[in-house]
Amino acid sequence: MIAAQGRGIAGPDTTTDTFRILHVSTGNVCRSPITERLTRHALTHRLGDPSAGGLVVESAGTWGHEGAPMEAHAATVLADFGADAQGFTGRELLDEHVIRADLVLTATRDHRAQVISMGHSAGLRTFTLKEFTRLVRAIDPATLPDPERAGGVVDRARALVQAAAALRGWLLAPTADADEVHDPYGAPITFFRSIGDEINQALDPVVTALTGVASRS
Repeated sequence: MIAAQGRGIAGPDTTTDTFRILHVSTGNVCRSPITERLTRHALTHRLGDPSAGGLVVESAGTWGHEGAPMEAHAATVLADFGADAQGFTGRELLDEHVIRADLVLTATRDHRAQVISMGHSAGLRTFTLKEFTRLVRAIDPATLPDPERAGGVVDRARALVQAAAALRGWLLAPTADADEVHDPYGAPITFFRSIGDEINQALDPVVTALTGVASRS
């Protein structure tokens, strides 16, 4: 494990008591909705009410289907995990989403590049989901702020992003494909379920690191 190291990240207002996580895919009807709602589900299991801890989880798409419902298979996958698919509508990724986000997690490296190309000092807080998981696994949780102390989960989350950004150049992906979550759009439910499992497994260590609370399962 590697200790967290302080490093400034420009962009969102770090003086607030809110930490925003933005999940990004292409259409915002498959991968990023699954990731958004599974993140919320995992946070609820660990914290009870994520918003009480200052965490806000959102999603958008680089070619987002504005106002579109989640794909039916994506909703089925969420139901498999006991997560809530209700009330979702697709969004196109806008500058304001990136500006407000403290952490941007994308499905692929192309999505990551598109977010960073928007500017807003997004480079140090934008990762693919699997990239962030790999980096988080290398960070010693004992070096992160105690979520029970003043500042709580928000301070811990900010420190985690800083530590991951500092490690990025040192811990490279084992293969070019390792940091990708492939698009299940138009695929059968079996492929959607495999992508859901993939996302869920990637999220588990991330949510544990963010909250300091391990999964109950």
